Amino acid sequence: MRERVGISGFGVYLPPYRVDLEDWCEWTGAHWDKTNAVIGRSFRMRGPEQSVYTMAANAVMRLIEQYDIDPRDVGFLGLGTESSTDNSAGAIIVKGMLDDGLRAKGLPALSRRCEVPEIKHACLGGIYALKQGLRYLALETEPRCAIVVSADIAEYARGSTGEPTQGAGAIAMLLERDPKLLDVELGHIGSVSAYRAVDFRKPVMRNLIRGKLNCHFQDLPVFNGKYSTTCYLDETLHALEAMLQRMDKQPADYYDELAAVFMHRPYHRMPLTSFALSYLFGLAKNGTSGRKALEVYARAANLEPEAVVREMHSSPEILELVRNGDIDADVYPLSIELVKHFRTSESFNALVEQKMSLGAEPMKDIGNVYCAALPAWLAAGLEEAADSGLELADKPMLAVGYGSGDAAEAIPMRVARSWREAASRIGFAAALDPQQTLTREQYEQLHDNGQASGLVAPDTGFVIESVGSSAQPGINDEGIEYYRYLS
Repeated sequence: MRERVGISGFGVYLPPYRVDLEDWCEWTGAHWDKTNAVIGRSFRMRGPEQSVYTMAANAVMRLIEQYDIDPRDVGFLGLGTESSTDNSAGAIIVKGMLDDGLRAKGLPALSRRCEVPEIKHACLGGIYALKQGLRYLALETEPRCAIVVSADIAEYARGSTGEPTQGAGAIAMLLERDPKLLDVELGHIGSVSAYRAVDFRKPVMRNLIRGKLNCHFQDLPVFNGKYSTTCYLDETLHALEAMLQRMDKQPADYYDELAAVFMHRPYHRMPLTSFALSYLFGLAKNGTSGRKALEVYARAANLEPEAVVREMHSSPEILELVRNGDIDADVYPLSIELVKHFRTSESFNALVEQKMSLGAEPMKDIGNVYCAALPAWLAAGLEEAADSGLELADKPMLAVGYGSGDAAEAIPMRVARSWREAASRIGFAAALDPQQTLTREQYEQLHDNGQASGLVAPDTGFVIESVGSSAQPGINDEGIEYYRYLS
């Protein structure tokens, strides 16, 4: 019998600087009703004294305190991010901060015998770190635990289509044997990847080409929105197919069993569209009963069922859109049309929307946090379930991670019997406070220059104290951040 491994806790850190999207719509002339329905209500921004490393350390410190973790038991500290500003060190920076902060609290430092990997992949680094941490536990012979922290800063150019989908934050996860929250079915995870070239990238050379390299380092992406959406939909379909094959499950039957579904969430509507598409594709591959149900939906949308089924069994080469110079083309046009009609049906609410409702409302107030987006939604959803008195013990859940480039992970989970007490410690709602809603001037200054007048500086947690500038023979610390813990 395999040893059970999974998630026993979450720690949440969000920077206090908040952009209200209704305000943003007034500043930019965007339509609030559409922005609210498709994207959300607000997003967070990092402050002048913050980096991806300070946010990660703050999330882990909260995790340690909330779950009474003995730091000496931690044998693995993994960082998943695409926002690193140091190409040499990663999770070890977070460990260094934590050791100082723990000692300041009179607690022991993290174990010296601790792995500290950083894993990079757009939006998926945190899930890859989660898998690596779970594999560590599955093979470790000593009674250790693992901590994985997903932290990111999503920035887009002002005036771009991505501007309202910015965000910043960090989510830490406690991984254990005999998990107290979620049992991860490690052997059934569906893993897929396929090179997409131009969907979403961050080549360093773009800063030199644009001539915009400055002291306020902005990791603004090169992206193509419509093509990026196509990649997301296609890759998540393939990840789910791989998972279901490993589980030997029929798609629609499995989806019907699920108590909740969580997916990578760049903005509010994207995961709803993806799971709706996945559900309909599942009907096409679910035998006679599934085909009959799909036929009803297709005819209601004035689509020819056989044509829809043929499309759903096709294998389009997404990269060919780039090679052919036609990146805005639809590779599943009939299926997308079917999803639009399906979204208006009562079945959509029962089969898709309700399964993705846990935690959906608070997620509208943090923005896109890249690698931390899926862990954040899991944390928000489990906290809401506990607060609402839901009975989830032993029920199946599904988490689907996605990363541009691209790759996807479909992860089957089962809720632990002891989940409620562990979920009550998450503190997602508490992490939304304190907050400072920015004015237009503050937002533009902070976005463009990394500084803004009138910001309330954090008075607790880890902050950047200074940045080294010496290149002398005695000490060379140019660009290296020094940190301070405010207790």
